[in-house]
Amino acid sequence: MSTMMEETERVIEQEEEGFVKEEIWSWGAGTEGQLGTGKLQDEHQPQLIHSLSSFGPISYLSCGGAHVIALTPGGRVLTWGRGTSGQLGHGKMVNCLHPKYVESLEGVFITHASAGWNHSGFVSDTGYVFTCGDGSFGQLGHGDYVSRCSPVQVLHFKSKHVEQIACGMRHSLVLLKGKVGLILAFLCSSGYINKIAAF
Repeated sequence: MSTMMEETERVIEQEEEGFVKEEIWSWGAGTEGQLGTGKLQDEHQPQLIHSLSSFGPISYLSCGGAHVIALTPGGRVLTWGRGTSGQLGHGKMVNCLHPKYVESLEGVFITHASAGWNHSGFVSDTGYVFTCGDGSFGQLGHGDYVSRCSPVQVLHFKSKHVEQIACGMRHSLVLLKGKVGLILAFLCSSGYINKIAAF
């Protein structure tokens, strides 16, 4: 009885403080852990990701080829799924069946992220951009074709303010703040960054 009362009081406190119960569901291909259910199997119906409840509210989700990035309102990053190219940012090139914090980004407030086919991009509140994962087409923006298993800052933008990043199959784009409609691309052919459009 007392446990039920404590739970009721907790729910009332959360409602008064503006917390709303949140649920995140996944379905489809799951053989690389990308559904976050802890199982390596496809799901034909939506499945509740129970393990996410222990991390608190989630403010943003991005699905890649077979991995997922989730952001918390406090700027922390969770990833899970296929990690064989380093796209999870956990420091290893292995899959992860459950959501896990990207430890190398602790202390950095991440406001935006994008999951590509086999790479990931993250943008901080200070406008820095970090990438990890498959770099074999230059899509990480570091001027080479090297894959990375932990997020590394893209130094080309260290004196600019990045607002958003979009990661595709083998390329990436960023939107710069303060430059109206200026979009830059990490070109697949060279690994270097070139301006592709300005409006």
